[in-house]
Amino acid sequence: MYLAIVDRRILKFSNSILNKKELKDKYIMLNVNKITKEYRKGGDSIYALNGVSFATEPGKLIVVKGASGCGKTTLLLTLGGMLRPTGGTINLDAKDLYAYSASERAAVRRSQIGFVFQMFHLVPYLTVRENVQLAVESGDADVMSWLDRLGMTHRANHRPSELSAGERQRTAVARALVNRPKLVLADEPTGNLDPENAGVVMEHLRQYATEEGGIVMVVTHGNDADDLADSILSMRDGELV
Repeated sequence: MYLAIVDRRILKFSNSILNKKELKDKYIMLNVNKITKEYRKGGDSIYALNGVSFATEPGKLIVVKGASGCGKTTLLLTLGGMLRPTGGTINLDAKDLYAYSASERAAVRRSQIGFVFQMFHLVPYLTVRENVQLAVESGDADVMSWLDRLGMTHRANHRPSELSAGERQRTAVARALVNRPKLVLADEPTGNLDPENAGVVMEHLRQYATEEGGIVMVVTHGNDADDLADSILSMRDGELV
């Protein structure tokens, strides 16, 4: 099954050829075509991903759901250029992510892909401002303006140990967005947050997709993002269902 995410709809096709009439005048920013990730154990093949295909235009927030072990995190790792798929292609802005050399792919990751993690992954001895500054690819990036958008200017000189869980995650979101990436990958970004802070984080990610035109993909077990999503993709046994 091939999924094309356009204007809050999911168009389903039985093959990997996009319907030209349906997608006319739509720019496909992310095109994932039949990716697989195979692991060998003894004489057996285990597929963490098995023929996953979808495409989406800019400005979309996509939620990926499924039980533990279904392949959600493996999918994010392959989309983020950190885990080469066994087969298939991932085109970001019309360029094959795995046609790059390792060093070129690292540069693409730094400038065009933002990551948000459940456990925040902030550097404990750096301040909020310094943690966001670490990710800056260009001198044009305005760290303080992003902290302002995330409501964190008053905490700019505080270290992570002095922040609440919600503040830590908003700092992590600012770090992910500071370079205005084309693709944002968020792995359980609200997993350690109370409902109020979870809602705040998801609203900021939704706003980024809408206002900056980035694609935001959120892996989650919960329902925090459902009402804000353009589409919800369900996974089971390494496949979209």
